[in-house]
Amino acid sequence: MTGKQLWSWLAVVFAGLYFLLPLVGMFDFSMRMQRGVYSFEAYRIVLADPQFQQTFGYSVALALLTIVIGILLVVPTAYFVRLRFPGLRPAIEFITLLPLVIPPIVIVFGYIRIYNTSSVLPLTGSWWGTNILLLCGYAVLSLPYMYRSVDTGLRTIDIASLTEAAQSLGAGWARILAVVILPNVFVSVLSGAFLTFAIVIGEYVFAALLNVNSFGPYMVWMGGNRAYEPSALAVVAFVITWACMGLIQLFTRFSKFSTARR
Repeated sequence: MTGKQLWSWLAVVFAGLYFLLPLVGMFDFSMRMQRGVYSFEAYRIVLADPQFQQTFGYSVALALLTIVIGILLVVPTAYFVRLRFPGLRPAIEFITLLPLVIPPIVIVFGYIRIYNTSSVLPLTGSWWGTNILLLCGYAVLSLPYMYRSVDTGLRTIDIASLTEAAQSLGAGWARILAVVILPNVFVSVLSGAFLTFAIVIGEYVFAALLNVNSFGPYMVWMGGNRAYEPSALAVVAFVITWACMGLIQLFTRFSKFSTARR
């Protein structure tokens, strides 16, 4: 083994220990709810908690709706920018990066300031209005990841030739997007969708300031009122997040394998 390989392996081992040891410690602590024995009692209590089931199901529904909004917004935008308006790409890329620069608390305070009950459009005064603001906020937070994923997928295909072929067969723009473009960038869309799902599931600032009882505020509340259950809940959230990352890799590999076979 050369010196470079040795240092590379040492870096990998150090990084692995740095990230894995806290997780191992947290998992070990979550298993010690019953004195003297290791048990999954904390996990049983968390998973059986009606509030956990309600908040987690609510956040999953929000995440799925956010994914749909992101797909409907990003796929046509990225497609037409790449096909018809390539000069707008720098501006669009700059706009999609703004959520990484502007803190979420600034965005949500802007929502509250503009759409409070004393404004012309009092969205914060109703359940439906608050959820619309929350979905818009989550769509904004996921915009950098969804746009980058879709734009990368569009780079790998010849959208001009595909569009011309579809138009020669009489397809309109909606049919081209739904039947031709979307299937060809499906893996990229899934990557952005899983990242969006992971973001929405653990998001706290928007939900807390808009007074929405979702999974993020529930985790914070649990951490301030219980001992072992928060560790179990953190492990569950970590597993969900990494499951999303694993599904991205799985679909990506499957797509490459299917393309190679064709």
